[in-house]
Amino acid sequence: MSDQAAIESVVQTYFDSMFESSSDKARAAFHPEARITGYLGGDLLNMSVDDFAGFVADQQPSAKEKGDVPRLEIVSMDIAGEVAIAQVRDDYLGHTFLDQLSFMKINDEWRIQNKIFHVES
Repeated sequence: MSDQAAIESVVQTYFDSMFESSSDKARAAFHPEARITGYLGGDLLNMSVDDFAGFVADQQPSAKEKGDVPRLEIVSMDIAGEVAIAQVRDDYLGHTFLDQLSFMKINDEWRIQNKIFHVES
């Protein structure tokens, strides 16, 4: 699998974690030491992977169970050796997010190292 395809697969797992309220998929997408940071409703959120995994798991019923239409768009991707960044637009919890996902390839596996997000609407 190419690096681009591998990163796209991780992005899909990341999105599925939110869409399905799956803490396991959130943990699979992120490096264990990753941080998730951004403003939501004017409040600065700075979460660990465990915090984020718990947050998505708490969203019940899941967006998938509610019948929400999934929206995931990889706006851009830049790969430089063992690091990459992807800009991703997705709908979640009634908002449109623009996420900056940074990746590292460790032991031949791509994982999200950090997420910084912006709420577009």
